Amino acid sequence: MRALTAHHRVSPVTVAEATRRLVAQGLVETRSGRGAFVAPRRSARPEEDLSWQTVALGHRRGGEDEMQALLALSPEGAIPLSGGYLAPDLQPAAALGAALARAARQPAAWQRGPVQGRADLRAWFAREVGGGLSAEDMVICPGGQAALSSTFRALTVPGDTLLVESPTYLGALATAHAAGLRVVPVPADADGVRPDQLAAAFTRTGARLFYCQPLYANPHGATLAADRRTRVAAVVREAGAFLVEDDYARDLTIDGEAPPPLAADDPAGHVVYLRSLTKSAAPGLRIAALGARGPAGARLRAARLLDDLFVAGPLQQATLEFLTAPAWERHRRTLRRELRARREALLAALDRHLPSLVPPGVPRGGLHLWVRLPDGVDDVALTSAAAAEGVTVFPGRPWYAAEPPAAHLRLTYAAAPPQRMDEAVRRLAAALAR
Repeated sequence: MRALTAHHRVSPVTVAEATRRLVAQGLVETRSGRGAFVAPRRSARPEEDLSWQTVALGHRRGGEDEMQALLALSPEGAIPLSGGYLAPDLQPAAALGAALARAARQPAAWQRGPVQGRADLRAWFAREVGGGLSAEDMVICPGGQAALSSTFRALTVPGDTLLVESPTYLGALATAHAAGLRVVPVPADADGVRPDQLAAAFTRTGARLFYCQPLYANPHGATLAADRRTRVAAVVREAGAFLVEDDYARDLTIDGEAPPPLAADDPAGHVVYLRSLTKSAAPGLRIAALGARGPAGARLRAARLLDDLFVAGPLQQATLEFLTAPAWERHRRTLRRELRARREALLAALDRHLPSLVPPGVPRGGLHLWVRLPDGVDDVALTSAAAAEGVTVFPGRPWYAAEPPAAHLRLTYAAAPPQRMDEAVRRLAAALAR
């Protein structure tokens, strides 16, 4: 260490960090009491025939490629108008880091707590619903996607039918296919899912599970209208079915106040409630809660136990500390202001460069705009052309469980700063012109 420090004229900290990186890359190995040495070279592994796995694995379920594309990072230099998370400058990383550091220093956080999650964290999620669910009805999950997977597997068997809004969250479609479910779309419009079509779908299919996002639905941004909330609840009740309420956007309201969750007024226990903090805080905050009453709740809690046993204690404790500190409400206020600025910047850029793509209705919250493309334009081809122009967008086709009625793009306004929106849309216009 001293020789390297003197030879390169750097500090011991720099040498230690460089050594750590070389060890991580397998180029150097450390020997206790002796120092660091060049690691022995590993012989190249001969290329082997793994084609037998194709036969052994059998059919590959759909949705995986689309999910990989959805989570792909934008190339260097590209302006992102795609993505499902807040841009780094919108995330409360400092507050989360401080809370996690404090939690990690407490020995009790590393012990095994209740398998369904900390009681105080479950109570926080239950209070947020506004009635209808208690802490005993909730289970903490490592993110909304894990909660969704457990829900579909716990409440269905392969071959069952799942009703979904059309279009709907791509991750829900992929999860349903992975669970072996038959997915049937139900038309939605600017006021959310259509109750008459939902009733017809229940009657025709005999389904017992309906998945929806009543608040700022992804990708189209609609909120279930007040007059439809009671009608949808009545349809689900008359069908003797469950409604999976994915409340992912509860903290992403931009204009006005969000209506309460459907779970807040569900005396007969038809609603399975899911709320995640990942979208509204940071991708690394993999914390969500799943709530249901009666035997359905018991099955969900059992499914979560089999999947993961429990969620890491330090992460739960840090989450609770963050949620109950002033930093959480500060973050929500800042986020509302910043999302509004980015949404308005994107709308203004569309109005300047691509006025035909300005959506007729503007979502009052969420992260995305859902824009219809001119007739004859292929959304997948346009996505590729846009990438070549240096802007990433996401095609509308994968968000449909059946044939899409028209070509769309999902444009995300949470992933790029307002000052880049004009250039991003200018590049998209160039791609469309091609």
